[in-house]
Amino acid sequence: MAEVAASQGTTTGPARRWWRRAAAALAGAPLLAGLVQLPAAPGAGAAPSATGSRTVDVSINSLTPEVPAEDDTITVTGRVSNNGRSAVSDARVGLRVGRTPLSSRGAIGIVAKRKGFSAAEDGRAVDAEHTVKLGTLPTGASREFRLTLPADELALGEAGVYQLGVALNGRSAGQYDQVLGIERTFLPWQPEEARKPTKIGYLWPLVSTPHLTARTGSDQQQTPQFRDDSLAAELAPGGRLQQLVSLGKDLPVTWVVDPDLLVSVEMMTKEYEIREPDGSVTKGEGQAVARQWMSDLLAAVEGRELITLPFADPDLASLAHRGTKVSGSISHLKTATDLAVKTGETIFGRKPSADFAWPVNGAVDTSVIDVATSAGARTIIARGDSLRGADEPSYTTSAVRPIGGGTTALAADTRLSTAFRGDMTRAEESTLAVQEFLAHTLMVNREAPGTERSIVVAPQRMPTAHQARAMAEALEGLQDGRWARPQELRDAVEEKPDPRAATEVPGVRAYPEALRKRELPTQAFEDIQRTQNALNGFTVILSEPERVITPFGNAILREMSTAWRGEPRAAEAYREAAEDYLAGLTREVKLIEKAQKKLTLSGRSGTIPVTVQNNLLQGVEDLKLVLRSSSPHRLDPGEPQMVEIGSGHSQTVKFDTTANANGLVWVEAQLYTEDGRPYGAPMSFKVNVTEITSTVMLVIAGGMLLLVLAGIRMYTQRKRAAAREADSHAGGADDADGAESTEDGNPAEDPEKSQDDPAGPELAGRDTAPSAAPEPPVPAEGETAGAEGPGMPGAESPQTGPEKNEAPDPGERVER
Repeated sequence: MAEVAASQGTTTGPARRWWRRAAAALAGAPLLAGLVQLPAAPGAGAAPSATGSRTVDVSINSLTPEVPAEDDTITVTGRVSNNGRSAVSDARVGLRVGRTPLSSRGAIGIVAKRKGFSAAEDGRAVDAEHTVKLGTLPTGASREFRLTLPADELALGEAGVYQLGVALNGRSAGQYDQVLGIERTFLPWQPEEARKPTKIGYLWPLVSTPHLTARTGSDQQQTPQFRDDSLAAELAPGGRLQQLVSLGKDLPVTWVVDPDLLVSVEMMTKEYEIREPDGSVTKGEGQAVARQWMSDLLAAVEGRELITLPFADPDLASLAHRGTKVSGSISHLKTATDLAVKTGETIFGRKPSADFAWPVNGAVDTSVIDVATSAGARTIIARGDSLRGADEPSYTTSAVRPIGGGTTALAADTRLSTAFRGDMTRAEESTLAVQEFLAHTLMVNREAPGTERSIVVAPQRMPTAHQARAMAEALEGLQDGRWARPQELRDAVEEKPDPRAATEVPGVRAYPEALRKRELPTQAFEDIQRTQNALNGFTVILSEPERVITPFGNAILREMSTAWRGEPRAAEAYREAAEDYLAGLTREVKLIEKAQKKLTLSGRSGTIPVTVQNNLLQGVEDLKLVLRSSSPHRLDPGEPQMVEIGSGHSQTVKFDTTANANGLVWVEAQLYTEDGRPYGAPMSFKVNVTEITSTVMLVIAGGMLLLVLAGIRMYTQRKRAAAREADSHAGGADDADGAESTEDGNPAEDPEKSQDDPAGPELAGRDTAPSAAPEPPVPAEGETAGAEGPGMPGAESPQTGPEKNEAPDPGERVER
């Protein structure tokens, strides 16, 4: 809102007449001087009244055309608001124009910041016929106004930048007529084409915050998961990114694109998911707006200059100041640059320029330049206030600056690059920003009208929709070409540099402290490198490593994005989410713990089974399983075994072991990758080695001999019984009475049967019964039963189906 007038330099005609009459009366009647208290006249040293010149706000909501020609009609619209405690009577809104053009860009800045009203500095009032009469303006009331007049009636003289004011005159609380409020803007006046128009290269950035996570679906297409659905809102009609594409397609700009944004939108054109803060997953519904935006973008950039930033727009200054302290961090920048080129070729069908580096706010120092050039950048988009020079000229020099080592800096104009950083949601702020931008561009040309120069404008990375509209309005004001011509950045690099331009890159300590405080901390790069190392160790065992490398590799690059500046908690949460998810996947390939931690090896050799489980949705390979004995002289666990397991399966690997002495031995099982790095957590268990003595062997042999003898005797007895039965049948044919009897009538006892028949009622199960085999040795405490699977010692068992982390059956023992 405009600042109210704070002082008065002249008085109106009626006020002067009143002053003369009052002075005459005082001169003629000195005795009344002590009885009469006169109000102080303006300009006589009296302070303005409390309800006078500090009560009205004036805003300019539009000025068209922004750059008027001689035959144009100028229209100014706005609003006045009475914020005082008294009503304003006879309120009128009129224009005031500077008597002469402003002399320099510095003068533009002074006018933009000046407060209060000065008749000398605020120029002359335009004819009263072009004022708008509002009558009485009550306290707290607002009124809209619209001023219209032909441009030639402003009576502007030579070309240049003129100050244009909108002032409200009136009376408040019985005071004299005065200016109660004023708002200033600028009117660029160039009725004819300049002799040598200034070349202007304008960057049009398409950059957003990281949206994709490292998580993907388990389906073949790997359905992506987004952090939220904010990207869909940016792509929708009226959204920030939609406005940038819609406005930029008709403007002479250089498109600067973050390839990560292109990948995210491309992913959104298909099925995608949203990961909610509580961990739940919902289906995304932004496919239609994503497809429309991508189609509009491809049409907008067709045949236009296109620059890609490194993938995910890494923070160059953070890398230079913090990342260099962590080994391996700088290598990510080259990866991001190469991926940017590949992505650009895939999306646009042509190779974009990728040798430009754009540090945050164009702020550079020697370390930032070194990091940027290490990844292949040859042109640094800096800002003019970042470079130093001993004898800089008073005029604005061309942007191109050789800074040594074959590197070129394009020093973007500071004032023009920051022109639209404010809140452009209000029409007043937008209008003033546009007019000031145009004023500066004209003043650049007027500073040295006979010298052709080339300047670059690098606005904020992520302008809002309102800021984008203001930027577009300003560029449209330049399109008639009376003092400016558009230029592509690659042509700006080829311009002849001004020998007096600043080319010295400041040292590291000169980097702006306010920007340094917003950098990614060293801890961030330590987290990033830890995740990268874990990713390297995980993917070497996978049968389809690209399904993991792509989402996690891109997520690691996003963790270095400039978008995290000022968002430390969100950045940390993103890094932790990626690292935790990767750790969880890594643990899906593991050794199955044994139900009991103690096995028994009875003898000099045997096999030890170890089970490896793969719960991933793809196979694992090139894993080596190694057993280590705490006492190799007592127990040799055998040679390492290679492991290859299909998706969702487990595999039991058996190790040939050799015991050299009795006793308890700790054995550790550990998986290793092909390059010898440990994989996952080790598993430890105990093996009790027990030797079988000769006495035990004799007892077992004796028992076996008794079993054999008992079997022979049973066979002989059955054979004899069969023979007697045959003889009995033959004798029965001669003697019908057949059977012998004792004196009491009972059958006679066969002495042989009574001696040998094991079925006899007295001897059965007694002396004639075979001896029982001796019981096997009782297992020691904690030993487990037989092997986990069939097969020869040392062989791998077939893979089983998916397990539920079930422990092996208790009682397992080492196979012999």
